[in-house]
Amino acid sequence: MSSPALAIRNLSKVYDGTPAVNDISFTIETGEIFGLLGPNGAGKSTTINMIGGVTQIGRGSIEIFGHDNQSDYRTTRRQVGVMHQEIVIDNFFTIDQALKFHAGYYGVNNDESWRQRLIERLGLGPHLHKVMIKLSGGLKRRFMIAKALIHKPRLLILDEPTAGVDVELRHTLWDFVREINGQGTTILLTTHYLEEAEQMCDRIAIMNHGKLIALETTRTLLKELGTRSLLIHLQTPVKALPANLCCQGAELDASGTTLQLTMSAGQATGDLLKSLCDFDLPIADIETRKASLEEIFLQLTQAGRVKP
Repeated sequence: MSSPALAIRNLSKVYDGTPAVNDISFTIETGEIFGLLGPNGAGKSTTINMIGGVTQIGRGSIEIFGHDNQSDYRTTRRQVGVMHQEIVIDNFFTIDQALKFHAGYYGVNNDESWRQRLIERLGLGPHLHKVMIKLSGGLKRRFMIAKALIHKPRLLILDEPTAGVDVELRHTLWDFVREINGQGTTILLTTHYLEEAEQMCDRIAIMNHGKLIALETTRTLLKELGTRSLLIHLQTPVKALPANLCCQGAELDASGTTLQLTMSAGQATGDLLKSLCDFDLPIADIETRKASLEEIFLQLTQAGRVKP
């Protein structure tokens, strides 16, 4: 049986007596796109820095494709590429120079065809001979993605890759991420754009105050923790709702023309519609909506729920 791409066991890190990461454990299987989410200060970046070897582990262990990232650090560093949230560049190198140098930091020979592919896919060609200090913020982020991939890592970590970038780059990046994932690269993603995580990730872990508070497939999170609502638009305003509907948590908007009813888990839409007909409301239209990942994220982090 092959080793997972990443195995974190009882990982902890304390700064000045305050736990930044507090005894977390999870694995990422080879070929996954895995989301690590959480509010600011949740411990995501500290976790990523420990995986990448930038920050010393406080307690616990990290294995990357079966290799311990402390005792076998040369092997694990070559297998991981990290695009950090902060823009980290060599101001006075050109893009062309920096990409050629960077592969050598990992003891990897320059692969010209791979380098050219990164340059083309990330739209860096017209800017190759510009020094970094003269690049726009979006171009610097494009370069950082190329830099993280130049040594062909098997595990790519993207820490807020689309923060502050335009829509075009966002779509370019996700298309490329899907492409390299389809070719076998495992992806660990953090993002505050939760609709991106919902669309991209196979599984999601949510951190808060250094702890894991959820770890599920994206589908399971949306199904088990998400609520469903009925929005009922009325032909004419009503002043008040029947008492039985109020007892079921129904809410009427200020105009008296839209009724919202939250459905319980397992409740059939047809049964609810049948009961609504008994109230003889002037119904014009009905729409259903499911909770987004963003709503579930807020529900979990604001409640402070901790995964057992």
